Amino acid sequence: MYALKNKVQLIGNLGNAPEVRSTEAGKKLVRFSVATNEQYKNAKGERVTETQWHNLIAWGKVAEIAEKFLVKGTEVAIEGKLINRNYMDKEGNKKYVTEIQVTELLLLGKATSAMVA
Repeated sequence: MYALKNKVQLIGNLGNAPEVRSTEAGKKLVRFSVATNEQYKNAKGERVTETQWHNLIAWGKVAEIAEKFLVKGTEVAIEGKLINRNYMDKEGNKKYVTEIQVTELLLLGKATSAMVA
């Protein structure tokens, strides 16, 4: 049960193409966002779709896979952990960020021409 303390699993669609960077040490970093949708009926019986956006970050081998195969709209299943960090912006204000550090990535749905290499 120890491994379950900080674990996130999502299935959703990429909202944008992955943003690829490399550290000074040459380690690859990829950032992207995934949208998940939940549907329910409200008090009037109308179907409502609620979309949540999640910021994701991947390092190393997972980042290389994301860079090679992910395009906007791709359906993915991810597993990772929540990361909270903060930084100072250009105006000196402290900003807080919550993102998911991806440890496993699975492509779902049909392959596109960009995914077949």
